Amino acid sequence: MDKRIYLLTIVAFIVGMVELIIGGLLDLIAADLGVSLGQAGLLITIFSVIFAIGAPVLLVATANIERKRLTLISLFIFLLGNLVAVFSPSYTVLFISRIISAASASLLIILCLTIAANIGDPKYRGRSIGLVSMGVSGSLVLGIPFGLILGNMFGWRAPFVLIAILTLFSMAGIYFFMEKVAPKPQLSLGRQLATLKDRKILFAHLTTFVFLAGHSILYTYLTPFVKTTMGLDGTWVSIIYLIFGIAAVSGGGIGGTLSDRFGSKRTTLITIIAFGIALFAIPYTTFLLPLFLIVMAAWGLMSWAITPAIQSHLIESSPETSDIQQSLNNSALHFGIAFGSLIGSVAIEQASVEQNPTVGGMFVIIALGTALISMARERKRAYI
Repeated sequence: MDKRIYLLTIVAFIVGMVELIIGGLLDLIAADLGVSLGQAGLLITIFSVIFAIGAPVLLVATANIERKRLTLISLFIFLLGNLVAVFSPSYTVLFISRIISAASASLLIILCLTIAANIGDPKYRGRSIGLVSMGVSGSLVLGIPFGLILGNMFGWRAPFVLIAILTLFSMAGIYFFMEKVAPKPQLSLGRQLATLKDRKILFAHLTTFVFLAGHSILYTYLTPFVKTTMGLDGTWVSIIYLIFGIAAVSGGGIGGTLSDRFGSKRTTLITIIAFGIALFAIPYTTFLLPLFLIVMAAWGLMSWAITPAIQSHLIESSPETSDIQQSLNNSALHFGIAFGSLIGSVAIEQASVEQNPTVGGMFVIIALGTALISMARERKRAYI
């Protein structure tokens, strides 16, 4: 496999980390800038929204720019966004910095995914996407504890200082070790979006959306779930998040390897089924901590194993619009996380947090249905 994939994985990790790195520092930011905790929380919300919307728009707008050059330009803008955060004198300036960082980060993640899918041997495509996905999942999982440690030691601006420094190293790595990558011939935006009329494309994106919604219905409220059902303290909660994080980061690589070996369609279906079984089983394992940890690790593993398989399926289904499909799928992922968090809060208010795994499992059943529809359309066309 092309060694440059590892460089792209590092870039994806550094860029992805900025989304949630302030999650554990909201109280420090609120106190320092004189805003409420709710207002501080909007710094995460605005990042996710801009990230989801910005990726497909910016990808189309920059379609004709050579990819190495575009990556360096985007990294420079990302660097500026983080420097603005470091020197923010007010909440408004920090809010603006989040918009700059989110827009550039959204394009960078898609560039890493699309370049990884195109520079290596096609037989390793799933593995390449999986490695970059490991960088993204690792950044999302480790961002909060990493930011919490640095922020509590040196203040809430410290994580942004470190990210800025790492971004400089990333720019040097791309400049010296990445060869030029020509942009693909682009169809018009209308023709690219018209691919969503194809049932297999639309339902592949819906699968990602519903799958991640089902996941975040529980994951967003995992702390109150384990405290309520198992009576665990903060130390054990941290251990649980660590185990989940290791499993989730591994999932991207494992999903990519399985996709290359068994095919994207089979891997997608197996992942969804295993994920659903783990999610439905979680409420019945809380009586025994070791059993809960095993099932939770399986849940974490499968939560990110689906990404490279779905991405590979989209590339195979529409190779001429593969870049925009990967971008749209990444947006579906972020919208799914946001939607799942909302549904999870409704489930808690209307029932209890103990029901969140079951509600999430219902969404996974829907995801299995949408995946089967997407795959069935492709099988039918194969016989024509």
